[in-house]
Amino acid sequence: MAGVEEVRAGISLANQKMQEGVGALQQANDLLEEAQSALVNATQGSAQEDMQHAHGMLAEVVQTLIGAQNSIQATMSSAEAYAGRL
Repeated sequence: MAGVEEVRAGISLANQKMQEGVGALQQANDLLEEAQSALVNATQGSAQEDMQHAHGMLAEVVQTLIGAQNSIQATMSSAEAYAGRL
């Protein structure tokens, strides 16, 4: 079994990688919000069902990314709390 310091180091590395993942998700989210804005501007006034569906799907993806970021942050907090109790 790994020693306390090894466990803490592993948790620290995992949290660092998760933080990088959160940053990547935030960048993706920002780009998708720009895409969403461009799509809205390009199709403004369109009543086509497929465009309404596309807008909805893109909005859903953005919300999913936000949820993923929140889940990762919660995971990091749990891991940090665990490391603190060691």
